[in-house]
Parts: sequence; structure tokens; C-alpha cells
Amino acid sequence: MDQYTHHIPPPCEAEIKLLYRDEHILVVSKPAGLLSVPGRIVKDSVLQRVQVDFPQAAIVHRLDLDTSGLLVLALNKHAVRELNRLFRERSIIKEYDAEVFGVIQHDMGVIALPIAADWERRPRQRIDRLLGKDSSTRFYVRARRGHSTVLLLKPETGRSHQLRIHLSNIGHPILGCDLYAHETAFAASNRLRLHARYLAFAHPFTGESVCFEDHISF
Repeated sequence: MDQYTHHIPPPCEAEIKLLYRDEHILVVSKPAGLLSVPGRIVKDSVLQRVQVDFPQAAIVHRLDLDTSGLLVLALNKHAVRELNRLFRERSIIKEYDAEVFGVIQHDMGVIALPIAADWERRPRQRIDRLLGKDSSTRFYVRARRGHSTVLLLKPETGRSHQLRIHLSNIGHPILGCDLYAHETAFAASNRLRLHARYLAFAHPFTGESVCFEDHISF
């Protein structure tokens, strides 16, 4: 679910970076603090801005308001259909950078916890071992700092808030997370330390493998 959490966000002054364009797709880098699609109150979004120059553009996946990084948009119906299929079949490789609270001892691991909507506290999600959908996240330690750990994350499923709630539930919430982090972790950063750094998929027209990277330093 891509909308503001417990507040109306301030205007996002940062610009979208156009990283790739052809007849069928656009790849952009979304700044933190900008919606992927127009919300109920705030209309400024990646889609609204992109459609100024590409009115036919369509969103095929989303990033949370506070998450920065790579988004691919479709420029025609064929691309919409093919990209939706790839996401549905989990054929698109996604990687994220994150900085989390505390020092993780294991160099790598898998978090497998089922996720369901927390309807009484929307837009929050919750871990639900009876009704939740299977969800899996692989993590790899990039660096350990005094009170935090920098991770490479590879989600194997694409549930709402998956990375945030998975890391919180193993005791290492993402810094700056206003939904799942405790007060100390939330106050440790002025933004959510989560960035979509890598996308790889079969091009919807040519079928050739394409990949895109967008690096950030936390």
C-alpha cells in the first residue's frame, strides 16, 4: 500500500532522475518522500510528474513513500501486460540497500515470516502465522558499524512493507522507519534508510535481459 502513513508528507522538492528510456519502458530513480502514484490527499507523485512528458506512462509496481530508488514504468499496453506478468511470476530480480538498528552477527540469512494486513492499524502489516501470505527475504551484511548494520536485501516475495516488517521482527528495524521501528531506531535517521538499488528483468519487447543500478551511500 503506497500512501502516507500517520501524517501528510511535506512537499517533495527532490527531482526524479530519468535513468533509461526507450519506446516501451522508462526507468527512474524515485526520491524518498515522493509517492509512486497519487494519494487520497497528496497528488504529487512519480506517475503524475512522469505523465507531463509521457502521458501514456503506467505504473506496474510501487515503492513506499519513504523508500527511494528504482522504478520501471510501462509506455504501452504490451509493456504493461508483460511487466505485470513478470512481477506476478516473480521473474524480476530486485535488490535493496538498507541500514538497520543493531549489529547483525550472521553474514547472511533468510527471514521467512508470513504477512497479513493489519486492518485496525492501516496501512500497517503484521506477522500472522495462520492467515498471512508466505513471505521471504534474504539478507547479506555489507558493513557493521557501531550501532547499526548495512545490508543488501533480496526479497523473494513482494508483500506490502515486507522488508520493513521482516527486519523489525528479527529485532533490527530499518533506521528512520515510522511504522515498525522503536523510538531509538526511528530517531537515528531523518529518512527511511531503504533504497531500491537494482532491477533485472526480461525486456517486455525484445525479451533480452536488462538490468539497472542506482547506488546510494548510507
